[in-house]
Amino acid sequence: MNATIYAATTTRILRQLRSDHRTVAMIVLVPSLLMILLFFIYRNVPAPPVGPSLFDRIAITMLGILPFVVMFLVTSIAMQRERSSGTLERLLTTPLTKFDLLAGYGSAFSLAAAVQAGLACLVSFGLLGLATLGNVGWVILIAVLDAVLGVSLGLLCSAFARTEFQAVQFMPVIVIPQLLLCGLLVPRDQLPDWLQWISNVLPLSYAVEALQQVAAHPGITAVMLRDLVVVVAFVVAALSLGAATLRRRTP
Repeated sequence: MNATIYAATTTRILRQLRSDHRTVAMIVLVPSLLMILLFFIYRNVPAPPVGPSLFDRIAITMLGILPFVVMFLVTSIAMQRERSSGTLERLLTTPLTKFDLLAGYGSAFSLAAAVQAGLACLVSFGLLGLATLGNVGWVILIAVLDAVLGVSLGLLCSAFARTEFQAVQFMPVIVIPQLLLCGLLVPRDQLPDWLQWISNVLPLSYAVEALQQVAAHPGITAVMLRDLVVVVAFVVAALSLGAATLRRRTP
């Protein structure tokens, strides 16, 4: 990977993103607005006699899920737009490598994801009163990493799509099963054995578990560190596979 080309690609994508006000609004504001909606949904639900409130339990998980979903959707469509407009094919006739391109996209959208996660955590902890035993900084870090995971999987899926509509169709295939099996609805250890095996190979399961560890423990745990390593490994693997499968020519 060429550092100069990579930096130029990241800058170009950030400029394009800045000019697309609707996409910026979706990335930055949607997770925070949905957290506010979640707060009012659970506002009048009685708190359990022991343990965190239902809002605290669900909200800490959603701080990882919402950035993942939003960034997956935005990234897969943005990359497909590059292909359908012919920009991607022209770029790949230059010294720009496929990994330069995907790394640039990953970096640009990861910066946007950091703003997104920071604002969502600020609203959740500062405005909505979300409470965890662990450090808020770890929550922000994991939320950003979840968003980067969404970016990398979005880039990978876009390599197999020919239209923006096809890119969106990957969402029920890639995203929704992870939402159902990550531990949000039912604790993973209460799932049937065969579903636990599936859950164990899905990256969002480890991201959610890391957030749950922060919520339940005041310090760093070995499980949380293991989960972070697994998520990072999935990000690297998805970007590498995306670079390997990205077509140079537009069908």
